Amino acid sequence: MTSRIVLPLLFLLALAFSSPAGESPKTKPTPAKKEIAPFSVTVTGSGPPMILIPGLACSGNVWDGTVEHFKDRYECHVLTLAGFGGQPAIGTPFLEPVRDGLIKYIAEKHLDHPIIIGHSLGGFMAFWVAATAPDQVGPIVAVDGMPFYAALLDNTATAQSIIPQAEGMRALFKDQTPEQFAFRVRGFLTGMITSPKDIAKVAEGSGKSDPKEVAQAFYELMTIDLRSKVQAIRTPVLVIGATAAVSDPGQKKEAEDNYRAEVATIAHHKVVFAAKARHFIQLDEPDYFYQEVETFLKESSAPGQ
Repeated sequence: MTSRIVLPLLFLLALAFSSPAGESPKTKPTPAKKEIAPFSVTVTGSGPPMILIPGLACSGNVWDGTVEHFKDRYECHVLTLAGFGGQPAIGTPFLEPVRDGLIKYIAEKHLDHPIIIGHSLGGFMAFWVAATAPDQVGPIVAVDGMPFYAALLDNTATAQSIIPQAEGMRALFKDQTPEQFAFRVRGFLTGMITSPKDIAKVAEGSGKSDPKEVAQAFYELMTIDLRSKVQAIRTPVLVIGATAAVSDPGQKKEAEDNYRAEVATIAHHKVVFAAKARHFIQLDEPDYFYQEVETFLKESSAPGQ
């Protein structure tokens, strides 16, 4: 039976893309601007390195609470990806230059097996970096981020089968004005974050993102399937999922099974679920988030891990 579990992020995007819109004009892909860095970085704290990657359209401010919690024990490298939060855009392709840039950053900064924590798209990126450069990274924490997002909606989906829907999504996003984009992003966030204060804070950064860059990032996120690649990951992985919005017990179990299936081939992995959080788990249930991360990091440093 085909699984069609609607989770917070994808549900809201589906609502947005089902809204009436005129036909989008066909345009040629924007060439990549190699001279522009694929992300900016802010470094805070001291200790072993910890890299924090935000999700789609988000600036690094989604990790402010996390940095405050860990900065006395870890050196926190907070990314804001190109085109997000007011950063210069790099064009097409998007995700691969970010992956390669992050691997290069780890090497150039001589970061010794950094912990990588990624939310949503950032979690996807953490999987990709760890699978591509397994000897360069430390423990991975994916906060409601998965190797192939489309499979959470439909566990029979493939990178090819999702292309028509992904192209429609990309067209709608990229043709929005900055004002239209900022308005719609705030609407998304009201269903993905519980606190109005947190919604306002995240929207402040997300609303400054480049619609075309977000459109391309979303397209690639939905059409790149890492499930066959993550078995190369050698470091321990923690997945913190958000299924609180699914009330039906049968659907909740199916959703949680879909999460577990995507990381089943990773040798050392753990999957847990936040009981009350929406998509931004680190904002909705910070104490739970910190506890799970700290327990995982202690377990990951134990002998035999």
